[in-house]
Amino acid sequence: MTALGMTTEEAQASTTTTLSPVHVAAIAGELGLPAWKVLATASLLETGAALAFVARYRKEATGSLDEVAIAAIRDGMERLRALEKRREAILTSLQERELLSEELRAHLSAADTLTALEDAYLPYRPKRRTRASIAREKGLTPLAQTLWTQGASINPTEAAAAYVNHGNGVEDEAAALAGSRDIMAEWVSEDGRARMAMRDLFMTAGMVRSRVVKGKEEKGAKFRDYFDWEERVAVAPSHRILAMLRGEKEEFLSLHVSPPDDKALAVLYRGFVKGRSPASEQVREAVDDGYKRLLAPSMETETWKLLKERADETAITVFVGNLRNLLLAPLLGQKAVLAIDPGFRTGCKVVCLDQQGKLLHSEAVFLHLGAERTSKEAQRITALTKQYKIEAIAIGNGTAGRETETVIRGLDLGKQVPVVMVNESGASVYSVSAVAREEFPDQDVTVRGAVSIGRRLMDPLAELVKIEPKSIGVGQYQHDVDQTALVKRLNDVAESCVNAMGVEVNTASRQLLAYVSGLGPQLAGAIVDYRDANGPFHSRQELHKVPRLGPRAFEQAAGFLRVREGTNPLDATAVHPERYAVVEAMASSLGCTVAELMEDAGANGKLDVEQFATDTVGLPTLMDIKAELASPGRDPRDQIEPFSFADGVEKVSDLEPGMKLPGVVTNVTAFGAFVDVGVHQDGLVHISQLSDDYVNDPHEVVRVSQQVIVTVLNVDMERNRISLSMRS
Repeated sequence: MTALGMTTEEAQASTTTTLSPVHVAAIAGELGLPAWKVLATASLLETGAALAFVARYRKEATGSLDEVAIAAIRDGMERLRALEKRREAILTSLQERELLSEELRAHLSAADTLTALEDAYLPYRPKRRTRASIAREKGLTPLAQTLWTQGASINPTEAAAAYVNHGNGVEDEAAALAGSRDIMAEWVSEDGRARMAMRDLFMTAGMVRSRVVKGKEEKGAKFRDYFDWEERVAVAPSHRILAMLRGEKEEFLSLHVSPPDDKALAVLYRGFVKGRSPASEQVREAVDDGYKRLLAPSMETETWKLLKERADETAITVFVGNLRNLLLAPLLGQKAVLAIDPGFRTGCKVVCLDQQGKLLHSEAVFLHLGAERTSKEAQRITALTKQYKIEAIAIGNGTAGRETETVIRGLDLGKQVPVVMVNESGASVYSVSAVAREEFPDQDVTVRGAVSIGRRLMDPLAELVKIEPKSIGVGQYQHDVDQTALVKRLNDVAESCVNAMGVEVNTASRQLLAYVSGLGPQLAGAIVDYRDANGPFHSRQELHKVPRLGPRAFEQAAGFLRVREGTNPLDATAVHPERYAVVEAMASSLGCTVAELMEDAGANGKLDVEQFATDTVGLPTLMDIKAELASPGRDPRDQIEPFSFADGVEKVSDLEPGMKLPGVVTNVTAFGAFVDVGVHQDGLVHISQLSDDYVNDPHEVVRVSQQVIVTVLNVDMERNRISLSMRS
């Protein structure tokens, strides 16, 4: 029996991981989880198990941890491994330079964070020649050590006289004392406790200051809010930090962060200066110099790095939440769609798609070249709607979108054909991608873009996974944050959404299959190639015939792949094949077939799942099975609701303060939400205007794709900004 099917007790007794018990305890303490859950989860992840698989099908082993907790354990494991790798590199470097004492080894081994490790290593780290190293070369270290004791009887000038050496460049006592202070200043700047105290002070009492670069006022107007800005580090929000850093990167702003000098020096004096003897005054001068010349610049760099990391984390979290809501947005479902990529001069690209999203027809229709021409061309839309039995019309919300919508809504299409504006952000990225070229090698980019708009209406998730997540356009400063961390988190949420919905193996694209637990691009391609060569799959077991898809990949992926209308009704559900025998036992206990159990809600209600518990199948799994049998293969996403923008409001100049308008949330940030009200420019509902009540996190009130009613507060035509409110 492997850890994958273990009970809680067995997992505690037998689960193994390359993480040390100390690291397991550290992650458990950080996350507030029992150590056995961390240990079991780490073991599963180290065998290559995907987050979605562990969360859904290994609840007994992990104690029903969700994907967020499992991802946090994974990230903790990666962080600790990086720490150990760095520790090993430092120890090797010190060993090679014959600097590694047992005391230093113990000090380095006790460091439990990368920052603490680097602080311990800093005095021994190879560095360029410094004022302190030059003073040491002149033989002034003993003088610095003498003064450092701050004995009351020490006369600094008399002590320095012994180190005057014209050959070494120490011309007089003053030069000797200056050199010794350089050495002491470096000791102050490299002291671990001092650095920790300064880090805390910079974060708690530090001030962020932003100033415009002289002569850049006009060209840097977009950063005018930060031309003379100052606020506490402790309260500076992520979006302002990222905005200021962007301004600095573009050379419009100069940034500085520091606490008051007197507070910083007071902390250091308490740590290093003993009394008021002449030697103590030398140390005091060294502390002043060490802080201003060495420690403060180092702490400022670290503080900006930490502020950037925190701002990145907030921005990425915002992006992740938006992407999840966008991927799981309401869908039209399998209906024939006519999709329009609007345009003025070059016309509107129109495509007709069948219920599976297959391209049936495309052409350009000119709807904005005068009333007579428009009327004639618009009849093509009516004719195509009838010819291809269109059930819905999708219109991209970009240039000419509202104008096109007005024309289409004026046609006699019948009430059964809804007209829906679709957010086309990222459609242009898809249209020029390798994926689009592979799907439509003989079509131009305008046709590909229109197809993408139509398919987004049918199934946002299936279409949006074809686009690199960060190109979808629902983030906050997504181009400024750590790109590796961003891609990792966005891929996590895309994988989570795909697996939560399940994937129909006979119709899914390579891109959609690639996000299925245990697959990836290569196996996804192998499944599509097998399907193309052999026809549709009739069962999950047939997946074993796919080249290179071995038992491990099958175990990871099978529960998330659906085979509708296959030979086994359970293949269309989220029940994993490894638990089919359990379902068969459930059906047998009620005297019915599995199919009958799935169709009879009354039979499901009679199930006492506890009687089917075993050493390898616990109550969490049994409850999941019962819930799935009650609504087998159900898509939990909402169906799309009818929506239309306000008539007569198509451009920014149409807006007036006080107007109440329908809109759709297009993006949620830490400072508010952007809403499309149909004027080709999204308006901002500041966080203070999201609700009559206090709002800490905009995601608590709004989500991407949500339909809302807003009030126009202000229209800034010069800066093309719209201020909106959702308050009553």
